Amino acid sequence: MVIGDENLYQYVFEALDPLDIKVYAGEKALISIVEMDTIDVVLTALVGYAGLRPTMRAIESGKQIALANKETLVIAGELITKAASEKGVNIYPVDSEHSAIFQCLVGDFHNKIEKIILTASGGPFRGKKMSDLKDVKAAQALKHPNWDMGAKITIDSASMMNKGLEVIEAKWLFGLTPEQIEVVVHPQSIIHSMAQFEDGSIKAQMGLPDMRLPIQYALSYPERLKSDFPRFNFMDYPELTFEQPDIDTFRNLRLSYQALEKGGNLPCILNAANEIAVEAFLKDKLGFLQMSDLIAKCMDFMPFLGHPTLEDYIETDKETRIKAKEIIDKWVVH
Repeated sequence: MVIGDENLYQYVFEALDPLDIKVYAGEKALISIVEMDTIDVVLTALVGYAGLRPTMRAIESGKQIALANKETLVIAGELITKAASEKGVNIYPVDSEHSAIFQCLVGDFHNKIEKIILTASGGPFRGKKMSDLKDVKAAQALKHPNWDMGAKITIDSASMMNKGLEVIEAKWLFGLTPEQIEVVVHPQSIIHSMAQFEDGSIKAQMGLPDMRLPIQYALSYPERLKSDFPRFNFMDYPELTFEQPDIDTFRNLRLSYQALEKGGNLPCILNAANEIAVEAFLKDKLGFLQMSDLIAKCMDFMPFLGHPTLEDYIETDKETRIKAKEIIDKWVVH
């Protein structure tokens, strides 16, 4: 077991020591542990930028990847997928939406995708307009209607940045263009995503909102292991509904498509600015709508690189965070 926060080492160590599970902590441990010969599959479940270098090192070491850290592909999708291809490494998606697409493609990998449809719950503010969100606080944004997630991902879901990041991730996982990735709001979170093929047919993966299933599938593929997870009952959900996402109110989704279309280091800038924005919002230093303002401002200000190296991504992330904090400080003063 490897955790990123060294301050939590003693707590995790004491909890897992009776089970004879070794515990490591810190960035260096994260990067080095993935090289161990005893490891076959690396499940990357870190939040945000922290997952990039450990995942890259795991791929370089020839480990299969179960990826729950979407930011790795958002930041450096081209480098990651190229390295995985060269090393013969498979990347198995763990996000429920991308796992759903992957499951829909089993048996159809040889058939061309016309488009995929990523579903979004809409979060706690579905149907709200900008005037409703002006004075929203973190406590309200953290009340997700369907999923129990960490603070960062829950805020991203409320702002629809989570779906924007998933759009970018899908491009690299499935080799798609922006035009082939559609987002629909599905409040019940039963259909986790869909794939449409060239003959017009659509395959959907359905089930109750439960992250245990996509995690298990990524680790057991191509087998499906028997589980005692709760089963979906159609009679409990007599209606499944769908809506267009409101990209005028939830601008993060639009910004994500813009970053995807331009490419280069722009998705890296988007992600870094968002991580700072969420952190500031959780500390009540930034308003809910200001998060999108900050991200857009950083995307406009930061230098664009069309073909960045890993070092370029690292520098872009660092400089964007510095700039984002400077902007927040100016806004707070005024």
